[in-house]
Amino acid sequence: MRLQAQNAQLAYDTRVIAEDLSLSIPDGKVSVLIGPNGCGKSTALRALARLLPPRTGQVVLDGKSIQKTPTREVARLLAILPQVLTAPEGITIEDLVCFGRHPHRSSLKVSSEADREAVEWAMEVTGVAEMRHAHVDQLSGGQRQRVWIALCLAQETDIILLDEPTTYLDVAYQLEVLDLLADLNRDHGTTIAMVLHDFNMAAEYADHIFVMHAGALVAEGTPFEVLTPELIHHVFGVESRVVDHPVSGKPLCIPVRQERMARPAPGRRGAKATAGAT
Repeated sequence: MRLQAQNAQLAYDTRVIAEDLSLSIPDGKVSVLIGPNGCGKSTALRALARLLPPRTGQVVLDGKSIQKTPTREVARLLAILPQVLTAPEGITIEDLVCFGRHPHRSSLKVSSEADREAVEWAMEVTGVAEMRHAHVDQLSGGQRQRVWIALCLAQETDIILLDEPTTYLDVAYQLEVLDLLADLNRDHGTTIAMVLHDFNMAAEYADHIFVMHAGALVAEGTPFEVLTPELIHHVFGVESRVVDHPVSGKPLCIPVRQERMARPAPGRRGAKATAGAT
């Protein structure tokens, strides 16, 4: 496997997030990291993308330590779509996607025919080519996410890492983005690894799932192997039932409402007290 974390300790200043973390991203597959807030999944993705150097251990890309690999070379091999994205004010879709070609040319070199072809292909694949002159800050959330994915595609890497690419998107846009990533994997063999909060979305789109809890990798495998009521209770602290999705046949996790102690029904706001009235 081309991208691996090996016995990595990940930390911010004095706060250790993950200890002795090892995981390998399957080549040519869609992988999803899931787990509760603060479990370390986004931190792990940052380390895999060379954005956070491990305190101990290492991240390996194509057999070499990623920290010892020049930045430009890494950018030719993998692309990262972080959780927080900010585009320059007033920039057009086409100009933003062109930024994806920077790893392939020197700062003084003008765009080549290969650059222009890569940008055009990226915009066509993501469905934004007809809007190329629109300003990014005028787009809907789903459209903006497709433009950022186009930027990653323009890098012409075989590996794309995405940190919560569906956050703050309506369900229709979530499906649009995840369908696009699934198509890229199926049609072009692109290795996709992403962080998702929704384990049902993970089950639907992932070939391989990594489950993290309290900074540790506690399970990995196919959705059928990983998403069990026992694991969901252990990791997320909720009771659930796992059934077959009626359309796809993938695991569908249904949370079960917890029994609560009987409590008095709340009174209406503004209602006058009548106790003791005569």
